Amino acid sequence: MEREISSLDAGWWIVSHEHKLWLPKGDLPYGTAADFSLAGGRGLQIGEWQGDSVWLVRANKSENMGSVRQLIDIDPGLFQLAGRGVQLAEFYRSHHWCGYCGHEMHLSKTEWASLCSHCRQRYYPQIAPCIIVAIRRGEEILLAQHNRHRNGIYTVLAGFVEVGETLEQAVAREVMEESNLSVKNLRYVTSQPWPFPQSLMTAFMAEYGGGELRHDPKELLDAGWYRYDALPLLPPPGTVARRLIEDTVALCRAAEEYRTRH
Repeated sequence: MEREISSLDAGWWIVSHEHKLWLPKGDLPYGTAADFSLAGGRGLQIGEWQGDSVWLVRANKSENMGSVRQLIDIDPGLFQLAGRGVQLAEFYRSHHWCGYCGHEMHLSKTEWASLCSHCRQRYYPQIAPCIIVAIRRGEEILLAQHNRHRNGIYTVLAGFVEVGETLEQAVAREVMEESNLSVKNLRYVTSQPWPFPQSLMTAFMAEYGGGELRHDPKELLDAGWYRYDALPLLPPPGTVARRLIEDTVALCRAAEEYRTRH
């Protein structure tokens, strides 16, 4: 429940506004509310990390506001909580007024929701399901450079799930649209909350099923097959994309070792 912050409240502070968060000295603030002049404002405890409270404060500090991407190298659990804070802050900001009747809404005291006391509508944060898939062909993995990532990084294919389709259908469609390839032997691996802006990544591994590689220039700058021991610049550790690539590299190495022995 949101309440007034006292000077003695302590823990991790997620101060967020319009998808940004406050990163004084480039780090997530940790300490008492008094340390960061947050006492007297409104705050909401959204979790705990290693015994310390994690607080959400919906405010714009003007200076030192950055992206949650800057925290990608911190512990995954704390990064996940930071992402939760940024997404909740944006949800509450965009649901100040009821979309049905136009009346002002208030925060639920029992769950992540906004409530309208006039028409009784209840709104929850929306999560966009996405798929991400690593595709293996023998001792090679398909990697692509996305138009939105102009930093030289090559990664696996990904995309949003559309209305009325399964996760498996989304994988097949996205791979075909972006690379002109089909896949087979699809296997679920893991999932990862991904606050850009409010996604849930569902990760898969698959094998090359057929087709000639032809990347979609509207989505990709480049795409190609890379041997597991000659890879380009990869996504940072801690991302589900990096895990998929590392898992696929292990499969490629095992396949080569088996072929060499036999």
